[in-house]
Amino acid sequence: MPKSTLLNSRMKKYAYRDAQEIYQDIPTTPNGLPLGQIEAMRDKYGENRLTGRRNDTLWYRLRRAFINPFTMILFVLAVISFITDVLLVSNFSRNITTVVIICVMILISGAIRLMQELRAKNASDRLERLIHANVTVKRGGVLADVPAEKLVVGDLVFLSAGDRIPADLRLIRTQDLFVSQAAVTGESAILEKSSRANRYSELTPLTQLDNLAFMATSVISGKGEGVVLAVGKDTLYGNFIRPDSDGVSAFQNGANSIAWVMLRFMAVLVPVVFLVSGITKGSWVASFVFALSVAVGLTPEMLPMVVTACLAKGSLSLSKKRTIVKNIDAMQVFGSMDVLCMDKTGTLTNENILLEYYMDVLGNENSEALHLAYLNSFYHSGVRNPIDNAILVCRTMPKQESFYAALVKRYQKADEIPFDYNRKFVSTLVADADGGHELIVKGDIRQVFSRCGFVEYDGELLPVGNGGFDNVASVVDEMLEDGMKVIAVAHKSLGAQDTIALADERDLILTGYLAFFDAPKKSAAESIQALKKLQVRPKILTGDRSEIAVSVCRRVGISVDLVLTGAEINQLPDEQLRSAVEQADVFAELTPGQKVRILGALRENRHTVGFLGDGMNDIPALSEADVGISVDTAVDAAKDIADVVLLQKDLTVLEQGILEGRRTFANMLKYIKITASSNFGNILSIVCASAVLPFLPMTAVQLLLLNLLYDALCIVLPWDSVDEEDTVTPRAWSGKTLARFMCVFGPISSVFDILTFLFLYFVLCPALCGGLTYTQLTDPMLRLKYVAIFQTGWFLESMWTQVLILHLLRTKKVAFLQSRASCPVSFITLAGIVVFTLLTVTPFAAVLGLTRLPLRYFGFLLLTVSLYMLSTTIAKRLYQKRYHELI
Repeated sequence: MPKSTLLNSRMKKYAYRDAQEIYQDIPTTPNGLPLGQIEAMRDKYGENRLTGRRNDTLWYRLRRAFINPFTMILFVLAVISFITDVLLVSNFSRNITTVVIICVMILISGAIRLMQELRAKNASDRLERLIHANVTVKRGGVLADVPAEKLVVGDLVFLSAGDRIPADLRLIRTQDLFVSQAAVTGESAILEKSSRANRYSELTPLTQLDNLAFMATSVISGKGEGVVLAVGKDTLYGNFIRPDSDGVSAFQNGANSIAWVMLRFMAVLVPVVFLVSGITKGSWVASFVFALSVAVGLTPEMLPMVVTACLAKGSLSLSKKRTIVKNIDAMQVFGSMDVLCMDKTGTLTNENILLEYYMDVLGNENSEALHLAYLNSFYHSGVRNPIDNAILVCRTMPKQESFYAALVKRYQKADEIPFDYNRKFVSTLVADADGGHELIVKGDIRQVFSRCGFVEYDGELLPVGNGGFDNVASVVDEMLEDGMKVIAVAHKSLGAQDTIALADERDLILTGYLAFFDAPKKSAAESIQALKKLQVRPKILTGDRSEIAVSVCRRVGISVDLVLTGAEINQLPDEQLRSAVEQADVFAELTPGQKVRILGALRENRHTVGFLGDGMNDIPALSEADVGISVDTAVDAAKDIADVVLLQKDLTVLEQGILEGRRTFANMLKYIKITASSNFGNILSIVCASAVLPFLPMTAVQLLLLNLLYDALCIVLPWDSVDEEDTVTPRAWSGKTLARFMCVFGPISSVFDILTFLFLYFVLCPALCGGLTYTQLTDPMLRLKYVAIFQTGWFLESMWTQVLILHLLRTKKVAFLQSRASCPVSFITLAGIVVFTLLTVTPFAAVLGLTRLPLRYFGFLLLTVSLYMLSTTIAKRLYQKRYHELI
């Protein structure tokens, strides 16, 4: 049975029982847990912590840093190399160089990633702020204040106004206890709690059971006592968070697809090289070692390091643009995102709303409704909301401060009934100087009107007749359609009565209405257009009424041709929902679960989906999205589970983040595609050479060194510039496009490798070895010299072409003329060619089997490289014409 179902069942069981039964069942006592039983309850039910999670442990972060598809390929190659080069050979022939180099690459890559992970780790501790306050408990008959994380099941907890409830409780005693459950329901409603053991329907939602109180909710007023039923991750709040999810991310899926392409190429080429080399050279052991070097040569050894460096550099750049990337894998997903789902409040609209109209029952301007509403908001002791704030701003209007000061002085608060979800309004009782008392009610139009017996117009009281609400609708419907929030204001004289009860909220006099405008941000329309230009489709997922959502979306340029409400979504089976989410851009009146279902449907349609949210009710959606985005003003739990945190809730900031994500991804693709195609070309050349040459065209160590030298230069790629055209559309990993790129550009380099082979074997090597080819030579020293010249010649040609082709294929434009690499990339790569060419004239060259070459070879090399670059430029144009992309 799912954990959430077990929680529902257990909590409801205790909601139906009286206090004495609960004490016996847990077991505990009216004086709290005996001191000797506390540790036993902690061992049985766990600690009251939310952060004992795998993604907060050092081991989890080490695993993320060092275990991924790319490092696994290298690790397997290192193990095989260790067996063949160390364990299965004599002491004299042992060579651990390959193993050491590969392991160093894995360690450096993992270390870079681990540092990024640890920098973000402190963010995952923010959840505990919700439960770190001290709590008053009774244990063994003694009252004490203990840290909330020390609570155990069975503890007797005391609550008062302003407290944050530290665990899931069954309330035993209450006194005017009102609680805000926004942390678990997303609703701003204030609910009155009781301690009675009612017989609820099995269909009653857990959050509507009024004798239960839940972790992270807040006490608005009153007092209460409760027995702890669940702690930590077993609470309803803890079930919102899915910290142990091992679901595969979009980044991991993409990385896996690239890794599998590499493995498939290895599976085909390595056996071919092994057979061809074994048959032609006669030494199967040497052929196996060389085939292994081919596998190493085909793999971009520094792929994990370059990918990690790109992600780390991108996240650092975003931190300077008011965006914090907590999970560096999200950098790539950020750029790949093609659908962005978000709430409208605070994103499209301002955090604060504006009071636009105050009117009588016929819609005429009427200050009486405003004055009554002001008294209600001023004396309302519950949680302030945007409507209260907008009303109270009236006192700051010109020449109004003294009036409202006098109004408050004239009327003093006597009593109140806070807002709750069922009533949807708040009642305040005020007393005037003469001892008279006036009940003032403001809130939901339908709920307030249903309690009115009269309407007030032009000083006269008129009874509410049949069909009275139709008259109300005729006044307010047009404003609702314009996206305004409208509330009703009513009052009633209670004479000398100085307290109020729910029964007093009837036969009210409807005075008028207040209309508020939820104004779109000035930057909202422009930001929406910028997202569309980036081919990111914005979709609004909101709990507000559909009329309000439509009004705001129409103003900022989001299509409202089809609007789906939560009720309509509940009627759609999954298959129809997958179709509907493609057509609709506005979803209104949603619950948190419905948001998750919409995101799931979009992901099933192969979209890369981002979700921007900041409330507790957004946490399930933040978990479901490919990239969860929150803001620094969000609740701690939302910030904790998000992959990206914006320091400013503005789509302009998000736009910059998307662009940086795409630049990061483009630089990663440059390395992966260009390096893989170059390595593939080298391997094809080796296969061809091994079939006809009497010696290996390059030793295993030389091949590994060639790759490492090239990869060392590529570590600067994260700092390369990216053409604007490459950031226009979302990009995703694709093993298919990688294989296609390798098969097109890899063989081009093989053609020029073969030309180099022919020149070296029949022209240069004989010219430096007495005019004879290798098979004609009998002197072993000359044969060694012949091989060294050949291998050095191809080593240099491979190095030059690999480095220069990086400049050619990094852009769709004409390299060096229309698009230049960044200064760091240009300097490092060109300096690398010079340094690695000079390597062949150093004493170290002899250790590697390399030798000095005459100047005339470099004339041939320049000509070959020039022809290669020309051929690649032509192939690049044809490739783009056919596939409409390059990198």
